[in-house]
Amino acid sequence: MQLRHVFSELRTGLRRNLSMHLAVIVTLFVSLTLAGVGILVQREATKTVDELGNELQIRINLCTEDDPSLRRGLENCASGEITDAQRDRVEEELEASPEVESFEFETKQESFERAYEQNKRKDRGYLFEGEGAVVTVEKWPAAYWVTLKTPDEADGIISAVEGLDGVASIIDQREVMNQIFGIMTVLKYGSWIGSGVLLLAALLQVANTIRLAALARRREIGIMRLVGASTLYIALPFLLEALVTAVIGVGLAAGALAAFQWWGVEQGMAERVTFLPWVDWNDYAQALIGTFPPGIVILGPALTLIPTLLLTRKYVKV
Repeated sequence: MQLRHVFSELRTGLRRNLSMHLAVIVTLFVSLTLAGVGILVQREATKTVDELGNELQIRINLCTEDDPSLRRGLENCASGEITDAQRDRVEEELEASPEVESFEFETKQESFERAYEQNKRKDRGYLFEGEGAVVTVEKWPAAYWVTLKTPDEADGIISAVEGLDGVASIIDQREVMNQIFGIMTVLKYGSWIGSGVLLLAALLQVANTIRLAALARRREIGIMRLVGASTLYIALPFLLEALVTAVIGVGLAAGALAAFQWWGVEQGMAERVTFLPWVDWNDYAQALIGTFPPGIVILGPALTLIPTLLLTRKYVKV
């Protein structure tokens, strides 16, 4: 195979259909950028669920020794640290409630570490550190994370456990979490729908580019067919054109996504909203090279090479 001829055909094809290739590159750039943003938003939602719990959860804080609730006039913690019998009573109510899907016990150490990580992002980690720490594991409550069957029904289980001995407080974060996840859902699906429409446009542009290129080279293709050129030899210039446009489109999208990660997330939202864990450069790398959902480095070439390979066989009849 004469590679010099193949690259000569590649240069000719890129120059001959320059405007079409530029249109494909711009469409790929915008659509892949939106797809990457959608992946980052999805990973942000996962991080938020891991950190704060999802919109179907409530948190039941259990009593500790010298619990602060006593100073508020609540008698649930009069016996001090929650006893095994009191824990069994709480679990009986959770198991009997028709509103509860499942529940998970979080130890004092696990709860303390979660609180420490949250406060460290707010520059309040010093409260949890050192020998003179204001907050210690002993002072921090263990808890139950209760997953509801539906976010609309929790009044029954809340009223059933809030008066039990050993229960210090109940944190119902559904209203706040519903707002956060609502915004994330709109951003995620909005970016994916937008990228899907633009990727469809890119596919149509790839098809038109191949058709025009094949018609422009029909004489050369006919001669190569007569002299016994292989299918790969004839199709290779078309595949290389598709690969070049894909590489440029992916490169531009990766740059735009990096700019979004740096100025939009790290220098923007992460500086202003400190109580949430934010996506980092590892998540950015997953948006580029992840497998499920596929990253833009995989998605870009697939969207150009696969249709090019299929349509080339149709238009050049090899």
